[in-house]
Amino acid sequence: MSGNHPGLSNNFSRSGEKFSWSKDNLRSIKNIISKYPKGREQSAVMPLLYLAQEQNNNWISIECIETIAETLNMPKIRVTEVASFYSMYNTRPVGENLVQICRTSPCWLRGSNKITKTICKETKCEINDTSDDNKFTVVEVECLGACSNGPMIQINNDFFEDLDEESTKKIIDNIKEGKPNIIGSQKGRRSSENAQ
Repeated sequence: MSGNHPGLSNNFSRSGEKFSWSKDNLRSIKNIISKYPKGREQSAVMPLLYLAQEQNNNWISIECIETIAETLNMPKIRVTEVASFYSMYNTRPVGENLVQICRTSPCWLRGSNKITKTICKETKCEINDTSDDNKFTVVEVECLGACSNGPMIQINNDFFEDLDEESTKKIIDNIKEGKPNIIGSQKGRRSSENAQ
């Protein structure tokens, strides 16, 4: 795989399966659209992209784009433009666990390069790659928003902070073994209070 992030490749592809909203998402969509003024329903494109991605194994296929466009009565190209602009939307399939490694200066200064090496070794895939078993996709990203708690990573919707090589390996091992992980600080820090 190439590019800086799955969402930035702009290589939209078809999944080969029709995409239809789940019943839960249909209820959510009705609620989301009701928050926008009459005539401005297309402004709901971003939350609908998020719902589609979540429902579609963490990526936006052409079929998702078509369904969103139909739902919001907007041109497909406009949905595509939004999906391709933001890196939070994956425009190609990703592994079951999308591992995003923060490489911005604060995390880098605190050792994110060691975290990257550990993740690549333990997942058996390089940056912008997906493991052979489709369990992991590893990417580098810009700031994940907890600079004082770096280095940090995001795996799917969970954030892991205050990492070192040992805690990072444990997180990946737990995922492989189907065990739960402690989310947040791996040193027991609350919020962004001073490290002890």
